[in-house]
Amino acid sequence: MKEQLTQKRAPRRSSVNGTRNVLNISGKEPGFSYRVVNDVGDRIEQMKAIGYEIVEDSKVQVGDRRVANPTKEGSPVKVSVGGGLQGYVMRIPQEWKDEDQAKKDAHIANIEKGLVRDAKEKTDYGNIKVG
Repeated sequence: MKEQLTQKRAPRRSSVNGTRNVLNISGKEPGFSYRVVNDVGDRIEQMKAIGYEIVEDSKVQVGDRRVANPTKEGSPVKVSVGGGLQGYVMRIPQEWKDEDQAKKDAHIANIEKGLVRDAKEKTDYGNIKVG
């Protein structure tokens, strides 16, 4: 005869004044990068134009567990971000996100090379070593 556990572990408690990640996204599908995008101006449309989509999966939740915050199947996952603004959960395939990040990194590296080159050429005394 198997022995059954009668005691369940209590859910983790959130601190009232401690740190919490209120924009933490849980229930994510592997292979995608998720983020919360504020619904300001045409920000949502800009994100759609570069490949993001609004998440409509009821398994995806933002922040801590909340009472009376049901999400209907097929409706966008959103969260109040303060100041009367709503943030929508959006996602992009991780492969596309990595490509975009590589382009940003290359652009920054190019700018940094230019700054170092200018500093070396225009220095009229002393020297610069970049390691």
